[in-house]
Amino acid sequence: MSEAPDRLPRAGLASAAAAFLMWGLFPLYWKHLSAVPALEIVAHRTAWGFLAVAAWVTIQGRWPAARAVAARPRTLLVLATSASLIALNWLLYVWAVIHDHVVQASLGYYVNPLVNVLLGVLVLREGLTRAQKLAVTLAATGVAVLTLGYGRFPWIALALACTFGLYGLVRKTVDADAVSGLLWETALLAPAASTLLLVLQARGSGAFGSRPLTTALLVLGGAVTALPLALFAHGARALPLSTLGFVQYLSPTLQFLLALAVYHEPFTRAHALTFLCIWTALALLWWDLRRRLAPTRVTARPALGTGT
Repeated sequence: MSEAPDRLPRAGLASAAAAFLMWGLFPLYWKHLSAVPALEIVAHRTAWGFLAVAAWVTIQGRWPAARAVAARPRTLLVLATSASLIALNWLLYVWAVIHDHVVQASLGYYVNPLVNVLLGVLVLREGLTRAQKLAVTLAATGVAVLTLGYGRFPWIALALACTFGLYGLVRKTVDADAVSGLLWETALLAPAASTLLLVLQARGSGAFGSRPLTTALLVLGGAVTALPLALFAHGARALPLSTLGFVQYLSPTLQFLLALAVYHEPFTRAHALTFLCIWTALALLWWDLRRRLAPTRVTARPALGTGT
């Protein structure tokens, strides 16, 4: 019986690591759908995702909690906002992957914690520690280096970071667990997604049914979306924030390695300097978080992880 307390954190760590591993390997999945427009992929991901999450809620017997969320009009209104943000984030991410911008996508999810810090200051009026100020300055320097050195503003990375940062900010105001929230987010998006898919199929331009592999990947996209979120939800309940924050970098790191080793995307000196600035900034945030959590052993958990 004395070993029981140790088992839960191990199971939570395994769940969280599996979730971020799946998110990190997502480019391998979406690359197989490169011939399909990003908007159509996201429409399938939304429609099948709703069915997958609904099945999960049914299996877990969580419909009472889900119905309680739906009974609050204000909650549904906020979820409609978060649904729009996560749909935009999915669209940007899928578009980036199938158009060979995986390096920028990984940069976006590295930058995301820094965007969260800025949103905390600008929206929630939180103060910045000296380490956080330095981290934000380093991140801004990295973006400037990439813009000037590579000649292109890293809009994909910043758009991904901002949409997911805003999504997390909105979700913080919703009185709903991760699974119930995702259920109603996909439910609110499903009618528009299904209508688009039906129109495409009626015109004969839809990808569904064109090839067995394409069709299977489009259908499984719903489960691929829901499964890591379910795993993350379990891990987030079991792990301290500091541990979860460390594990989350598994996802953009894998995406970064795939971009270089598998897809051979360009990686210039400007990219290297930018990533060095971001990684240094993240190390500062990590050190600052550990320093501030150590005395009180705070174990608060975030509502969601990554939005790929």
